Amino acid sequence: MTSAAPGINTSPVEVTNISKHGFWLLLEDEELFLPFSDFPWFEDVPVSKILHVELPSSNHLYWPDLDIDLAVESIRHPDKFPLVSRVGA
Repeated sequence: MTSAAPGINTSPVEVTNISKHGFWLLLEDEELFLPFSDFPWFEDVPVSKILHVELPSSNHLYWPDLDIDLAVESIRHPDKFPLVSRVGA
């Protein structure tokens, strides 16, 4: 008996894990970590809102429930993208 071949991946982006320190995204074949220390907008929101992520273009992530847009490069190199938001300030 053989198993059927796996289907194609229908979602180019997926949240694969959430911890108290941040969360992991699988973006096509690359895994990225978003620590809450660098991305504080996600720290105190419901899990369902973090899980609902879209990839409108190859370098653009969007969380519609949170109205958060991020460039993929800002996740890969957060030091090159200093925070400008004053959440709670």
